[in-house]
Amino acid sequence: MIFLLSVIYIGALTTVSSLNVAPSESLRSAYANTGETSRANFLQVACATGVAVVLPADGAYARGRATLDYAYERYVPRIIDGGEFFKKDFVAMIGKSDWNGIKSSLAEPPKKAKSDRSKADGGVAERAAQAGKFSNARVLVACDLFASAFSDSSISQKTKDMQKEVNELRQVIVEMDLVARQALGEETSGGFFGIGSKKSSKEELSKSMKQLYLQGGQAWNRYIFAANDGLPVQLNKLPYL
Repeated sequence: MIFLLSVIYIGALTTVSSLNVAPSESLRSAYANTGETSRANFLQVACATGVAVVLPADGAYARGRATLDYAYERYVPRIIDGGEFFKKDFVAMIGKSDWNGIKSSLAEPPKKAKSDRSKADGGVAERAAQAGKFSNARVLVACDLFASAFSDSSISQKTKDMQKEVNELRQVIVEMDLVARQALGEETSGGFFGIGSKKSSKEELSKSMKQLYLQGGQAWNRYIFAANDGLPVQLNKLPYL
């Protein structure tokens, strides 16, 4: 819940019951340059620029920032690594029609086996390490969880916008995996159980993979745009492809 504390103008102090005023560019610049600026310093900056100030309640503000900071630290490194892999190594595989490499990059970790029961962590770390570099488990789950950090008691529009792009990326991954398996002869294309279907040529499959890559890249950049929009200045913005 947000409490209206005060409205500050040059030469006068006036208290009001409701307010919706966007910070001026001078305040945005001053605040951005302060780094770990305290509330007291923020108020001093506001007084100097003559801008109305609305501050959130301490409890709600602290909880929200703590949740976002934790999610940023935990999930953003995985997101950034995934994006770097997608725009460098993965696109190189597509260019060379490295179907085994593509399939491996999208692979989900293996399911828990009986032998995992004897391991201290149940084999979680070992299985996680086997997830593909741009798999749902390694990258898109992190994208989803980071998006959730922008919601509290109800799902925010920001979270919805980010998760929409994650869902599109998941569909792209499914289709990429199918194309790779078709190229490797592990999957038939079209028809009922593949009967009576025309087998796609390697050239056609390569073209389909490149189109899917472009579709996935566009969805990724839209996700990054949504994530960076309104991100606190203390947190580094996520890089585009």
